[in-house]
Amino acid sequence: MIQLDNVSKTYGAQILFLDASMSAFRGERVGLVGPNGCGKSTVFRLIMKQEEVDGGQVSIERGATLGYFSQDVGEMSGESVLEATLSGAGEVSQLAHELSELEQAMADPERESELDALVERFGDVQARFDELDGYALEARAREVLAGLGFRDAVVEDDVGLLSGGWKMRVALARILLMRPDGLLLDEPTNHLDIESIIWLEQFLRDFSGALIITSHDRAFLNRIVTKIVEIDGGSITTYSGDYDFYEAQRAQAEAQQEAQFARQQAMLAKEKAFIERFKARASHAAQVQSRVKKLEKIDTLTPPKRRRVIDFDFPKPPRSGEDVAKLEGVTKRYGDLTVYEDLDMVIRRKERWCVMGVNGAGKSTLLKLVVGEVEPDAGRAELGPSVKLGYFAQHSMEVLDGSRTVYETLQDHFPVAGTGQLKTLAAAFGFPGDDVEKRCSLLSGGEKARLVLATMLFDPPNFLVLDEPTNHLDMDTKAMLVRALADFEGTLLMVSHDRHFLTALSDHVLELNEDGVRTYGGGYADYVIASGHEAPGVGG
Repeated sequence: MIQLDNVSKTYGAQILFLDASMSAFRGERVGLVGPNGCGKSTVFRLIMKQEEVDGGQVSIERGATLGYFSQDVGEMSGESVLEATLSGAGEVSQLAHELSELEQAMADPERESELDALVERFGDVQARFDELDGYALEARAREVLAGLGFRDAVVEDDVGLLSGGWKMRVALARILLMRPDGLLLDEPTNHLDIESIIWLEQFLRDFSGALIITSHDRAFLNRIVTKIVEIDGGSITTYSGDYDFYEAQRAQAEAQQEAQFARQQAMLAKEKAFIERFKARASHAAQVQSRVKKLEKIDTLTPPKRRRVIDFDFPKPPRSGEDVAKLEGVTKRYGDLTVYEDLDMVIRRKERWCVMGVNGAGKSTLLKLVVGEVEPDAGRAELGPSVKLGYFAQHSMEVLDGSRTVYETLQDHFPVAGTGQLKTLAAAFGFPGDDVEKRCSLLSGGEKARLVLATMLFDPPNFLVLDEPTNHLDMDTKAMLVRALADFEGTLLMVSHDRHFLTALSDHVLELNEDGVRTYGGGYADYVIASGHEAPGVGG
């Protein structure tokens, strides 16, 4: 249904694709992967004709409709969440608007002379509207919005009152409501919680059209995609299967390429050594000449490309006391809403807690109570002796000085560290080479998050409190962060919608639900088995 044939695309001196091809047919769910800046979003823009190819061809099945979700949602205000969702539903939305106008026209005495034509047009529009299941449109819109985490009360509110992340959900709801023949989804899970991600997984598994999707959520891709299309170094390679299978196949292909390259290099070295040794001997002239000609005909292999992922050896944190954080009889209210009442909790040294809960259950509030950013209305929340706290919150990125570069920011935090140390630290968090000279004001949300994490972990605290630390992080940076935190000898308290991250790092779960607070001794994978669900509010 969607086909890229021998496509080439450049930006100035940068080559994104060279004679690259890929396809997505009805029923296929394609995961588009590759390092940041490789051209994943460009593929979407080429398919949507927002950009033109330099060579080759992009073809879409005749008459096929496409729905495209990107991170740029534009301005939204002046209509309710429901109206904003319905207004983006494509042809069926336009038909609903025309039906409304025709009804008004038919009731207008001044247009009585047009009545026969209006009635005929109304019949045609109504038939098409019915064919597209238009009368169920509002019910479907409410179902999609509920799946993406919107409470009934919010659905009637002005969309302009929402935060950027919730506006993203409205934009996604619009695209899903369209029911297009092809879905192009660029990072749809960035602003979703686990409950909404699980709902979206089921929606996309039931989708019968062609799907092309990018995501940094490994578990999400594994559950959805039927093939992976990798963009790297100007080429596009297709792999059948899910993300884990792709990664195994890619590693196997790399190993084979390295072995072939090594064998050829050894053979070339042997031939060249023979030529060098015997080139001055007349008795070996024929053999030398034969081997020279042989070398001239050989297509030399290029060294296999390897993505450079730098691990950083983080220092050990100082030891804390055995009781790292304690909440005793904590009550917290916001107006008429009681978030916690008489909550008791103790976090002990080296424990790794993840907090689960539906939207509004108080996950971030719990973290703020523990770190002292908000005070309880009753009871006590305090840190234990010798605790050195590191707290990553979404607003952490707002304190970066936009006029400073990445390197200067690291230098400000660690003035006695050497240049080599800081550049290795920067590279480990995705700022290799000249990227350390980027000004903070020009960094993306993901780059800001990586920089803040780098400043936290170089001189590590013994108690890390992390509120959605993986938002916008790419697969490689996430993997590096998981490896770093796996060896972390302190205590962890975290909220994350990334199930791979939670599975790898947690050993205790605190679940917040309508019935109160429940704890599970065991990591996220054990919690799923014990509770029978992947998150509160989600069926098993």
